[in-house]
This record gives sequence, structure tokens and C-alpha cells, in this order.
Amino acid sequence: MPYFFPFISVLIGYVLALFWQPKSRKNLKLILAFSGSFLLSMTVIHLLPELFQSGQKHLGLWIMGGIVTQIVLEYFSKGAEHGHVHKDKSHAAMAIPWALFVSLAIHALFEGIPVHHYPALAFGIAIHHFPIAIILTLFLVQAHLKPWTVAVFMVLFAAMTPLGTLLAQWPQISAIENQLTAWVIGILFHIASTIIFESSEGHTFNLAKLAMIVFGILAAIPL
Repeated sequence: MPYFFPFISVLIGYVLALFWQPKSRKNLKLILAFSGSFLLSMTVIHLLPELFQSGQKHLGLWIMGGIVTQIVLEYFSKGAEHGHVHKDKSHAAMAIPWALFVSLAIHALFEGIPVHHYPALAFGIAIHHFPIAIILTLFLVQAHLKPWTVAVFMVLFAAMTPLGTLLAQWPQISAIENQLTAWVIGILFHIASTIIFESSEGHTFNLAKLAMIVFGILAAIPL
């Protein structure tokens, strides 16, 4: 079942980060670029047309609501959804970053809702979460949190997207599934566009990043 690919990808990223601490995050940025373009392409080519075929009104407002929601979440997560986490320069152990965890959990939970009807979206979310899991694990470890705290943090984060998929099957939620899907589309729009159009060093797109963006767009077309 593809539903659990996001869960598995986070766990793989977590374990990998414990044994591999990259000095450069260039390759992770390339994976992020692919995942961002894949999610954006899938949203525009597949999710949006099917959503508006329902003929329901005001779905555009729900999309804008999703965009605003993601902006608010990123105020607390400091951009962890697209690979930005920053540790205080102090070497002292930091407290558990509850604001970061809660905002990431809400983000991941919402992402799982459309997967019930669009299973292929799970692949894009899994690819997106993989480098995030590596970066997030490195941040938490370098922040001197206890190993069990990091493990619980990452397992709960991994479980959020599959949980969102399961919740989407509840009658109360499925009754407004189109509205929630529109909401998630807004979230994905913001995340994907931020990843894609975020400038690299020197404020220019390098060839490798451009190639990954094009590849991600093309990869979503046949799904």
C-alpha cells in the first residue's frame, strides 16, 4: 500500500541521518527540488482538474485558505517543511521544540488527506519527507536532545501523513473531502513553489537543480 510510503521514508531518513552526517546539503537540496516540482506538477495536472469537476463553489477560497494556513505554520516551524531549520549558536542543549513539532505534525496530517483518493500523491510526499527527515534529525541531534526524544519526535512525524489518510475515510471528514483537498492543494502550492523558486547560492538556479525540477514535472504527468 502506497499510503505508508511517507511513513517509511521518514524512518529511512531518520536512520540514515544517525549514521551519515553530510557536511554539504547540496544533494538533499536536489532531492527537495525534485519533490517540489513533482508535487506541484501533480497538483496542477491531476488534483486541480478533478477537484473542479465536482462543480462545487468557493473551492478557490479553500485553496487560498490552505496557502494562508501554510504561511502561519511556517511562522512556527521556521520553514522546516522545505528544509530550513536553524540551531541557536549556543552549544547548550535546547528544550523540546514544541512549536516546530506541532506545526510539522499539522502540515503532515493535512498532506495525508488527499492520498485516500490520489494514492500516487503518497510517492511525492514520501520523496518530499525523506530529505526533510534527514535535515530535521541532524538538527535535533545537534541540538543535544536525548536520543529517545529524537526517536519519538521522528516516529510521530512519520505517522502523521498516514493518519491523515485514515482520517479522510471517516464519514464526517469525507463529507467535506473536496473542501479539504482544496485546502491541501493550497498548502502544496505554497510548499512546492517555495522549494522550486527558492534561489540557490548566488541567487541563481544551477543546471543540476534545473534538471531535477524538469524531471520532477515530467515524472508526475503519467500518474
